[in-house]
Amino acid sequence: MKEKFIKSTLILMIGVVITKILGMVCKVILSRYLKTDGIGIYMMILPSFILFVNLASFGFPVSISKLVSQGDKNNKKLIFTSTIFVMLINILLMIFILIFSKTLALKLLHSEKCLISLMSIAFVIPFTSISSLLRSYFFGREKMLPHIISNIVEDLVRILLLLILIYKFNYLEIKYQVALVILSNIICEIISIIVLFLFLPKNFVITKKDIYPSRLYLKESLSISVPTTLTRLVSSVCYFLEPIILTNTLILVGYSNQYIVYEYGIINGYSLPIILLPSFFTLALSQALLPNISKEYNNGNVKSVKRKVKLSIFFSLIIGISFTIILELFPEQILLLLYKTNKGAKYIRILAPVCLFQYVQSPLSAVLDATGMSKENFISNTVGVLIRLIFLPLFSLLKIGLFGYILSTSLNIVAVTYLNYKQVKRKLK
Repeated sequence: MKEKFIKSTLILMIGVVITKILGMVCKVILSRYLKTDGIGIYMMILPSFILFVNLASFGFPVSISKLVSQGDKNNKKLIFTSTIFVMLINILLMIFILIFSKTLALKLLHSEKCLISLMSIAFVIPFTSISSLLRSYFFGREKMLPHIISNIVEDLVRILLLLILIYKFNYLEIKYQVALVILSNIICEIISIIVLFLFLPKNFVITKKDIYPSRLYLKESLSISVPTTLTRLVSSVCYFLEPIILTNTLILVGYSNQYIVYEYGIINGYSLPIILLPSFFTLALSQALLPNISKEYNNGNVKSVKRKVKLSIFFSLIIGISFTIILELFPEQILLLLYKTNKGAKYIRILAPVCLFQYVQSPLSAVLDATGMSKENFISNTVGVLIRLIFLPLFSLLKIGLFGYILSTSLNIVAVTYLNYKQVKRKLK
């Protein structure tokens, strides 16, 4: 079991390093294609995109991964049952997005340029949902290679599509360029789904019995997915409300919408992607930890669980501290190397030390889900969100520009990590 966990983690780490590099290449191409104004629009609608993606999958990827890892289910029936339920949610969500995107763009984000991109999200979410469900099956089987290969192929396709957009559609208005970037995810997800299908076992033959949904499986899946969805939903709703609260509060105290979009784009388009680069390691740990710890905890092997949790925190901090020192010393040089700009260095210097807590947060969250403490994970995230949403307008009223956003984000990260750590410590005492 220990060897399998180490092997899974190493495969994930190597794969995630490759996909992180490819992802960074995508972001560099994207930032140069959309320029700062386009990145500002993209980052304003990104919270809505993430919110709708999380709602569309409804936490079923986590429940499938956990139930498959137990080894006592008909996996084909489980996947079909989950897919039918998730697709129904997707249809309702698509209708909602198409009806209310105009209100969101004009009344809440105060930008007509966001409208087409918001509507584009509706056509992307069914493909992201199917891709997530398939990945979760392989995670449950502790087979990480299909996930890695599909991610690498997906990112290579995304880079190719961005290059095509640059050379073929650079003449379009910026709002259409951003919409095309969103819609390009459809092709990327389809390619990813095809790759994942190729890795399904040869004995994965679907019969009529497998197609009919199971109420029992749906009930078990929902018992896991609902608290998981609530946890992600709380974070996504916070992320969704952020630009709305930020825009309205800063406009109230005298800042222009153009300034807000510009600076918000710099933070989320330049500063944060660089700061969160080490998250590839914590992501690999989290994905490998969930099915492995779920199995060991159910078997009563608490000592092994404790050891893996301590190791994951230790290695996350070692990598995080090393990277933070580099960022504190050379933020301008790194920004110039990647984006040909030094905008965002002041934000990096403040956020980089705080994000040490963020690196530890992912493995702790995975442990809570794996040990049946999704409810506690939800509570921690809810407290963090409330802190963030309360202090964001208060700090913004101080007329310190986007630093109010930086400070409220920092408080959220520290609070959630601390609460998750206390819950894990209590559970494994």
